[in-house]
Amino acid sequence: MQINPGRTKHLETFELMQKNSEPLKKVNSRIVIGFPPVEKKLLTIGIASVQHPQGSYLLATLQSLFFASSSSERKHFIVLVHLADPDPKWLSQMISNISTLFKPYIQARQLVVINTPLKSYLSLKDLKKNFNDIPAYVAFPSKQNMDYAFLMNFATNHSDYFLMIEDDVKCAPGFVTQIATTVSAWENKHWVTLEFSQLGFIGKLFHARDLPRFVHFLLLFHQEMPGDCLLSHFHDLLMQEPRIHFFPSLFQHIDNYSSFEGKFNSLEDKEFKENDIGSPSNPAASIYTNLNVPHDSVLINAYSLDRNFFYAKSAEAGSHLTVVLDIPAEVFRVQVLTGSDLKGKNWLKEGHVELGFDCTNRINDCDDYILLGLLVNGSLNKQSLGRYELIQGVPRVF
Repeated sequence: MQINPGRTKHLETFELMQKNSEPLKKVNSRIVIGFPPVEKKLLTIGIASVQHPQGSYLLATLQSLFFASSSSERKHFIVLVHLADPDPKWLSQMISNISTLFKPYIQARQLVVINTPLKSYLSLKDLKKNFNDIPAYVAFPSKQNMDYAFLMNFATNHSDYFLMIEDDVKCAPGFVTQIATTVSAWENKHWVTLEFSQLGFIGKLFHARDLPRFVHFLLLFHQEMPGDCLLSHFHDLLMQEPRIHFFPSLFQHIDNYSSFEGKFNSLEDKEFKENDIGSPSNPAASIYTNLNVPHDSVLINAYSLDRNFFYAKSAEAGSHLTVVLDIPAEVFRVQVLTGSDLKGKNWLKEGHVELGFDCTNRINDCDDYILLGLLVNGSLNKQSLGRYELIQGVPRVF
């Protein structure tokens, strides 16, 4: 049975189809990291993630979500991640990485990670082919639709609204406040989804009360078309026409390759505006390191904005250079540069940058750290940290 956009009484037809459909298998999603919130939140931010052939952006997406929101904003949402790849090695590694890097948010019940065993999925064999697609291409969106459905099924009772994003996006600073303001303005108007990005399934906001219907819709038609296309038909069912976009977009796609077979696919939301944060302005700080520093190399040059430079004889695993701010500061960007003007010369070939906080009775160390990112070609440039306040903060390079 197909849904025709011109059909009247769409919702009644869909409910009849639900009654006449075969019973769906019992979903057995389980929490692998964290705990659900004690109180109902304004917003659940949902991400379904699988392995990507060119590498995962999930950790960067989570960093962007938390850094682009203030501590007061984070009180009003929960991030729910569905690790949906069946590879046990990948699953174990992602659980370990997330548990380590996002410990403060897990402890604050702001981050929950779930997994759904394969036995809960509908069969991916003998799927309907559309336009002579190869079986693997048919199976990928069908599996993805079920990934989304199980994510939303778990999210139903934790908040008033549900925001769907992908596992390879960056967020505009203050996106939570902008969404909350928009929802308030549309409180007395009919809508099925409000869209804060033009791309795919990114930035789509639902009423949590509509999730059970959409979950069933995704499972009924999982083999028909990708989820973002099914969403258009779901709009028809609940009588929303046309789509409701808000500009500028609050989310940007950052992966240049598709999840299916890693094909190049440079999707970009032209309505996403980067913040102009101007020139660097390093606040007063103290510098510490355990590197082997020659007598003619001055440590403060590693932090100063003049053309002087700092160098060390060697670096090994466990080596660090730590910057401790003298007074609290709001951080919008962290940039680390290594190497000389000669391209590729003297780069720090491997390393990562962490942001520390809660310096309880410590001079040059913190109680907790969050990974900002890995050095790529000897550098790091994080621009979407939001209004993140460092209390005697400790950015440090390893």
